[in-house]
Amino acid sequence: MRTGEFQRNTRQRQVILEELCRLKSHPTAAELHRIVRKQLPKISLGTIYRNLDILVRNDMIQKLDFGGSEARFDGNPNRHYHLRCIQCGRVDDIKDLSTGIMLDDFKRLKGYKIHHLRIEFLGICPECQKKAKTDNKDVRRKKKNRR
Repeated sequence: MRTGEFQRNTRQRQVILEELCRLKSHPTAAELHRIVRKQLPKISLGTIYRNLDILVRNDMIQKLDFGGSEARFDGNPNRHYHLRCIQCGRVDDIKDLSTGIMLDDFKRLKGYKIHHLRIEFLGICPECQKKAKTDNKDVRRKKKNRR
């Protein structure tokens, strides 16, 4: 544990961790709260946030803070990168990206001791692309019908 403090593993924390690890959607705390309440109906959103904070501090999960949007959480604590849809906010994992060479180059050029690297790819997910195509067809059809 990074914090050096003893944290007993409560049933609530265990359920939160299990659900988060099961999900691949990188949920927000509120989304995770709705899911966990199916097993623990009396759990509060505050309890979810406190336990997520403990899990992050102990390197058991990742907090994805994209700035300007609600933080999302990832049950995979291993190094990997993310692709975020700029329209709907969906987040997907990218697992096959090697950044070792880039890190070595950066250390040589700037003299920094690197503690963490965050690479975020932004784009439009397949579902939003399909929706945009459908919306464009509808707009063209409406314009055509007005003539």
